[in-house]
Amino acid sequence: MNISRESYWIIFVCILLIAGVVVIQRFQSETTAIPKSLVTTWKEDARTTRAFTWYTEDPEIQGVVEIAKGTNAADLSAEGALRWTASSTSIDTGNGKKQGVHKVNITGLEPGTEYIYRVGSGESNGWSQPAVFKTEEDEVKTFTWINVTDTQGETEADFEFWGQTLNQAFNLFPDARFIVHNGDLTEEPEDEAGWDYFFSKVDKWLNRIPLFPVTGNHDEVDGVAERFTSHFNLPDNGAVGSIPGTTYSMDYGNAHFVFLNTESGIKAQKKWLREDLKNNDKDWTIVAIHRPAYGGNTYEKIEDWVKIFDEYGVDLVLQGHNHEYSRSHPLKNGEIVDEGQGTVYVTTNTTGPKFNEKKSDQYYQAVHFQNNKGMFAGITISDNTLTYEAYDVDGVKQDEFILKHDK
Repeated sequence: MNISRESYWIIFVCILLIAGVVVIQRFQSETTAIPKSLVTTWKEDARTTRAFTWYTEDPEIQGVVEIAKGTNAADLSAEGALRWTASSTSIDTGNGKKQGVHKVNITGLEPGTEYIYRVGSGESNGWSQPAVFKTEEDEVKTFTWINVTDTQGETEADFEFWGQTLNQAFNLFPDARFIVHNGDLTEEPEDEAGWDYFFSKVDKWLNRIPLFPVTGNHDEVDGVAERFTSHFNLPDNGAVGSIPGTTYSMDYGNAHFVFLNTESGIKAQKKWLREDLKNNDKDWTIVAIHRPAYGGNTYEKIEDWVKIFDEYGVDLVLQGHNHEYSRSHPLKNGEIVDEGQGTVYVTTNTTGPKFNEKKSDQYYQAVHFQNNKGMFAGITISDNTLTYEAYDVDGVKQDEFILKHDK
């Protein structure tokens, strides 16, 4: 049987096409299995637990975490490494597309200990890069955290501001233990590309430094916050009737942190807030909200919360929403009081590209300005002293104050 030269070429081209299809399919399989939007938190005790959330383009993948004590990546494959299976579900991200959502809460860790981990599918081509985190030590008296708010971007260029600002924050506060974000993480929560940009621009930090978010009006829209809460594995000790993941509290060192949701269930959160603060035995109390109680303007719907802040001696309220910088005098019962006798309310401008015009000055404001630059704060508690330092993206200090408790 004679085969013409043309036939050989046809067969050769067909083989190349088939090989190309196989390569493309394998590449697509590999890329859809790669973890993205990885972020850590803790749900329980920061000394002994760590929680993880990540997405995959493939909604069918079962997620796992491999973790080992120490900082050597080789230990992940050695005897003694642990593997935890994720709660893996899928979520509709629009246009008929679904993505995988993977959450794990690891318990039984040792205080003050470094761990190396990776998340993925368990297959060789489906792992994140190994990263190291450290659990809280016993009886921590000195620690720092970063406060940011309103990243609120749409395009990849928008989120470059977020990346630059957080880079500067960790340049100045390299030992910060976690991040508190006061809401409006993206402009449109239903646009998954925005979430991709949000996480990817700071992935070198979020894979080891926990981020705790407040729910903003661009995170919960018309009573729906599924896309926002799906991206975080947060304490489930919040107010009854609130969307899970939008209200919660946690402890670190000698401080208690309360995260409230200004977007829904405001009255229902009153009872929970009072009970939470009643049971608080920490020296310092910090509250994080989105719409300000005292900022460039005020949000009258949360007046009852403010009364509870006064009643239980909340030290500091971190706020967002107004896209300008505002810091109050110490306040109690709506009046300026002496240092140490009331609550200080701060709005740390914005960490994104959108700035509002400076609103009218108010009687309660000690500092109020608009510098049209991304900002952040490094907040340090050292025993009976809280030091708040606000910087712009260029590393220039814009404000500082100190709160003290009597020993």
